[in-house]
Amino acid sequence: MAIVTGRTNGDTGGGDTAGTPAPADTGIPTSAGARRGPARAVSEPGRIRQPVALIRLLTGLIAIALTLLLADYARATTGGIAADVAEAAELVPRPLAGLAGGLTTAAVLLVPVVLAARRLLGPDRRRALQQVSDGLLAAVLAYGATLLLDLWADGVAPVSLLAALTQALPGGALGHTEPVYGYLAPVLAFMTASGNREHRAPWAVLALSGLAGLAGGYATPTALLLGLLIGWTGAHGTLYAVGTPDPLPRPGEILRALRESGLRPAEAHPAGPDRYLVRQADDRPDLDVQLLDRQAVTAAAVQRAWRRLRLRTAPHPRALRSPRAGLEHEALVTYAALAAGVRTRRIAATAGLGQDTALIAYEHLPGRTLDRLPDEEVTDDLLADAWRQLARLQRREIAHRALVPSSLLVDATGAVHLVDFADGDIAASELVLRCDIAQLLTTLALRAGAARSVHTAVTVLGADTVEAALPLLQPIALARTTRHALKHTARPTAAAHADGPAGPGPDEAAAGGGGLLEEIRAEVLRTRPQAEVRPVRLERLRPRTLLAVVGGVVAGWLLIPQLFAAEDNPIAAVADADPTWLALALLAAALSHVTAAMGFVGFVPERLDFRNAVLAQLAGSFVKLVSPGGVGGIALNTRLLQRAGIPTAQALSSVGVGQLIGLVLHLLQLGAFVYLLDLQPGGSELDALPAVVGGLAGAAALLAVVSAVPPARRWLAARLRPLTTEVLPRLLDLLRSPARLAVGLTGQLLVSICLIGCLYCCTRAIGREPSFASVAVVFLVGNAAGNVAPTPGGAGAVDGALIALLQQTASMEKGGALAAVAMYRLLTLILPVLPGWAAMTWLQRRRAL
Repeated sequence: MAIVTGRTNGDTGGGDTAGTPAPADTGIPTSAGARRGPARAVSEPGRIRQPVALIRLLTGLIAIALTLLLADYARATTGGIAADVAEAAELVPRPLAGLAGGLTTAAVLLVPVVLAARRLLGPDRRRALQQVSDGLLAAVLAYGATLLLDLWADGVAPVSLLAALTQALPGGALGHTEPVYGYLAPVLAFMTASGNREHRAPWAVLALSGLAGLAGGYATPTALLLGLLIGWTGAHGTLYAVGTPDPLPRPGEILRALRESGLRPAEAHPAGPDRYLVRQADDRPDLDVQLLDRQAVTAAAVQRAWRRLRLRTAPHPRALRSPRAGLEHEALVTYAALAAGVRTRRIAATAGLGQDTALIAYEHLPGRTLDRLPDEEVTDDLLADAWRQLARLQRREIAHRALVPSSLLVDATGAVHLVDFADGDIAASELVLRCDIAQLLTTLALRAGAARSVHTAVTVLGADTVEAALPLLQPIALARTTRHALKHTARPTAAAHADGPAGPGPDEAAAGGGGLLEEIRAEVLRTRPQAEVRPVRLERLRPRTLLAVVGGVVAGWLLIPQLFAAEDNPIAAVADADPTWLALALLAAALSHVTAAMGFVGFVPERLDFRNAVLAQLAGSFVKLVSPGGVGGIALNTRLLQRAGIPTAQALSSVGVGQLIGLVLHLLQLGAFVYLLDLQPGGSELDALPAVVGGLAGAAALLAVVSAVPPARRWLAARLRPLTTEVLPRLLDLLRSPARLAVGLTGQLLVSICLIGCLYCCTRAIGREPSFASVAVVFLVGNAAGNVAPTPGGAGAVDGALIALLQQTASMEKGGALAAVAMYRLLTLILPVLPGWAAMTWLQRRRAL
């Protein structure tokens, strides 16, 4: 994918400007005008705020924080490095070290003066003055930051940190060195903010000054690193706060670069963001000039990295490249397309414009893009011609990645030209090539309808090729603006709904474009009824999975220090646990999967394989690691019923019935154990029963208030409609089979009893003797917290709730509560993972999941 921006691409690396008005009908493709990427935040005329400055500012702040943390917590390492440096510095004669320090200090102070003079004496004095002003502001801020950090380290910071950052002054003088070697910070900030990063001489002076400071004993390695980081971070913070002078070249610079490339440009007219229409002398063809700048590169970098992490069809990983490297990539793919016989614009010249900008000039191709053609001109011949151009790309394994209306240029004769290869790839994988077919199917269907799009595709590519792309026909494989267009296109047909396998998936429903995609599938199925329509999974990582992993990491970060800071180390407590109680806890944890299977099959009127049901509950232990609360178990049970031949609506209803009954039984059990807890000696002072009654009364009052407000009442009715239309009728069917219903109720009750028993046995295993009722209340409340937490298996929420409740309700000390919960979570969350994975694999191989 080229770093050209800008098109703010969709999830697959493609992007389009469908629905975006072109600036003027100059015959230049509209896609070129939308490649600027995110709109720039203007701070003043001629200035922009670049995303790269913010990214580097945050990176610098994190680096400073990590340096301080390592200096404090890794004192042995940083102290060893400082000692080694000091030992090496003693080998340098003191007079020579002092002379080197004085000379380099003077040279460092002269660096900003020389760089400012060079800038101000250059051709563009207005921009130079802005850059020098930015550099001076950054230098002042960086120096102020070093002074503040010095004061903080001397007066507020821990003594250990001050010792790690400083050392005794050389020559036996009293006192210590500065915590931050601040001479370099303002100079580096000035160099970076004023745009003098490319000059090597100032960098050499900075390096020599830093070495002289180490050799003279006036700085520690950590203090030197902090000074450099503060200067670099302060420069980018300044650049983001005040903005930077717009680096885009003026028309005169563009004309000069084109002349140096051997062309004869006469005048340049802006034709959109980063675009120019250049007239040439001597009746030479006009040029479409596209600028590529570093701001565009950085704006797309984070989005590209996220797509690479998330999608299998994302572009190959590339680091932050220069605009010249992006220009080379676009030119390479364009030349490859020309060699394949594809009609496209020819490249007239490429050129670099300084360090941050490059340009690519195409021979001007008059025409209109597909999104600007009237309906009567979108003929079957035109559609077939678009497919023929794609077929030529496919034969050479070239991927376009952005086959959207603005990338299909139609000339005066009606011939289709594919333009905008900025996101393309050569030697593309089969999956990416099939994504191109799915994208073009959707693009043409949006203009001409599904029937004509599929018919022309089958005529040109063949039914087998179109069929192979059918599993890729899903919103996540399409460009972002194509998904946006699908949301506003609702044209479901009876044929599309009649065919069950072609129904939309959950992603399509979310995208709102299921109607048109269903039509396309239905048209393909008319040609090839045996076609495989099950979508290919394109996501490597889903957003909710990332959220779950992050939540788990945060929970672990918070929990692990508590484990080892507790009075009773839980690892030692588990090692010294009573083996009998530990075995009973393990047995209770294992039986919970069997009782959960009973509670599941008891609410399904159809006959199920009980072994598969037990294995599905065990597999849920594996799914917990990547899904919050009980979401993973619900999805697994629903899938098991679907694979058993139960329709989706009935499967969801059965699972919903089980969840509803489980909630009711959970509340009843909580009320019963709270009542038993209050009956115990000393239990009345806990006032648990009034708290539960008060909570239920509050919930009833809230429900009454919601019911009294018409908008809130309608919202609640919409949420409860599935319960009344699907779940309750399913429950009435179950009432006709009392034996099966009894199995379900018994299983729902026993699964809680088994898990309560597991936690109770864990407390007994470490030598504590709480009452069973108090442990039951702890589990029931803590388990409810875990079901609403967006972390894997309720990590963090369950652990924190159980520990706190064991201390309050079961009168256990923090160390004992921590050890018991750690053992319980080990038995119910960690140990079942590997058996759960094996069970899930076995069920998938038997096509039960």
